Amino acid sequence: MSMTITEVMNELQKMGDEQTKKTLMKHGAREPFFGVRVGDMKKLQKKIRKDHSLAIELFRTGNSDAMYFAAMICEPEKMTKEDLQYWAEKAYWYWLSEYTVAWTAAESGKGWEMAEKWIHSPEENIASSGWSTYSSLLAITPDENIPADLIMSLLKKIENEIHRERNRVRYCMNQFLIAVGTYYLPLKAKAIEVGKKIGKISVDMGGTACKVPDAVEYIEKVEKMGRSGKKRNTAFC
Repeated sequence: MSMTITEVMNELQKMGDEQTKKTLMKHGAREPFFGVRVGDMKKLQKKIRKDHSLAIELFRTGNSDAMYFAAMICEPEKMTKEDLQYWAEKAYWYWLSEYTVAWTAAESGKGWEMAEKWIHSPEENIASSGWSTYSSLLAITPDENIPADLIMSLLKKIENEIHRERNRVRYCMNQFLIAVGTYYLPLKAKAIEVGKKIGKISVDMGGTACKVPDAVEYIEKVEKMGRSGKKRNTAFC
């Protein structure tokens, strides 16, 4: 089903919910946005399926709901490096930087290159996108296609720098540690070792009920469930 940007924005506005909006604002969202639940967005996604040009338009609105929805209907392989860089620069809060941008980059065929660039950014949200992109890549890439030396160097970087890093970057580094331990078996033991060395990670979650998962506990929980090393079909949730 083909829809115009005006039609999509009108649909998103209709689905907006004040309580959802208040909740998302606590997490970092800001105007303009409507407060649309992801589950409701998925209903609209089923109608449109994929429309890459529309996705590009939606992201440029600066409306958080539209920006998140853009990733749901985009075709990642059509994203240029310039597109991905623009998205990373405009993704001002973690739903956009750590989910929308990271998932899209991971499936674009340019994820490894962009993640390497982004993790060194002085901008917190861009650096967070980089670490999250790496995590998504680990989840969907066969072990034989993952550069072990790179992952090892990133684990060492986490061991040496995580407690000095910026707030959301710390969170995403911890998530990367979990991703290594759950999706990349060749360095699972190393991820657990690093997790034990760094100990508890302190992250300001903005007064919400969200908590920072303990990397070692999480990795061991996945192992007990018999899911260690099982890849995902897509980076998108």
